[in-house]
Amino acid sequence: MLQKPRGTRDFLPDEMEARRAVEWRLREVARRWGYREVCTPEFEDLELFTMRSGEGIIGEMYVFEDKGGRKLALRPEITAAVIRMYINEAKVAPKPLRWCYYADCFRYERPQKGRYRQFWQFGVELIGADSAIADAEVIMLASDMLNATGVRYDLKVGHLSFVKNLLKDVEPEIQRKIRAQLDKKDFEGLNLTLDSMNKPDLAESLTTLVACQDLNEAFEIAGAIPERERIEQTMGYLDAAKVKYSLNLGIARGLDYYTGIVFEGFADNLGAENQILGGGVYRLAHLFGGDDVASCGFAIGFDRVMVSLGESAGKKDTVAAIVCTPEARNRALDVAKAFRSAGIRTEMDLMGRGFGQQLAHAAKSAAFAVIIGQREVESSEVTLKNLQSGEQKTITLDAAVAEVVASGSRG
Repeated sequence: MLQKPRGTRDFLPDEMEARRAVEWRLREVARRWGYREVCTPEFEDLELFTMRSGEGIIGEMYVFEDKGGRKLALRPEITAAVIRMYINEAKVAPKPLRWCYYADCFRYERPQKGRYRQFWQFGVELIGADSAIADAEVIMLASDMLNATGVRYDLKVGHLSFVKNLLKDVEPEIQRKIRAQLDKKDFEGLNLTLDSMNKPDLAESLTTLVACQDLNEAFEIAGAIPERERIEQTMGYLDAAKVKYSLNLGIARGLDYYTGIVFEGFADNLGAENQILGGGVYRLAHLFGGDDVASCGFAIGFDRVMVSLGESAGKKDTVAAIVCTPEARNRALDVAKAFRSAGIRTEMDLMGRGFGQQLAHAAKSAAFAVIIGQREVESSEVTLKNLQSGEQKTITLDAAVAEVVASGSRG
């Protein structure tokens, strides 16, 4: 028997309904902030990704040659593709561009809880706005989106200039090693690295910076930073908007990619793979032949959000089951149409079951049975049975529809 590829998943109806419900909430928040959806191809030229991240990334990607010998890759992320699209299609469009997307990505890595080879991201890119309020808007939007999903999370906000300033006199190769140690919070390794360079004071400064929760104290630790005013303005906007966040000025990964403010979101119940959001300010367009435009964006790991939400992810539809005798089937079709027109998920028997079997089957998945026999045909009414309480009454079709609709709105 054939199985699905490793690192992929099948989604049955209940799970898909829960996923779509959360996806819709994210879309609605993005819409309210003025972000409009874009879509890029699932595969791109391999160079789009190696140009930024180097050849080493190839081992983590699904790479292939097409029949014309062109090297292509399934997208491992979407930001690069969106910036490529901006250069191709919209570089003369009025700024700023507020774009969002929801799409699947592919990475060839070891599958584990919350980490898959095919996974989905909901992302946002703000292109062409270079200001503190622009940086703050993207973080506020990220917070609003995570709040809308219902996930419990911690939002960490930092700025790369602090670490960059402390490491400005360190060789690039050693910088990368130190940044990796900071990212993993490997302070023992950090101390060993800097002791070997006879820089114990730098190790102390970096360790203190990681734990720092006061912006003024952080400036004292890191020294003179040209971006200070913009950093203070950005944090001030976040505070004014009452965004719940904490400082993390030790965020060190992405220094070759991000250029300023950075932020990350972590769910509180996912174990080691608990990051559900990452983003920041970056400049990519010039690498792909475009202008040096400022951008700020983030991506939400949709699958990890769903794992974190668990059973609370979505509310199930109210289902009405039409139960009828053979001679009432034509009337039952009209009744079903009325319920569906009102937005109620409505199902009819297709298996030729008897009346009792229809009721028994309805009790497995429906909230209401709408019973139609010869008497209901003659009176132009229906018998509505609440399958949870057992209450049953014969009422007009309009009244039955209204009661089922009201039941759904109370859920």
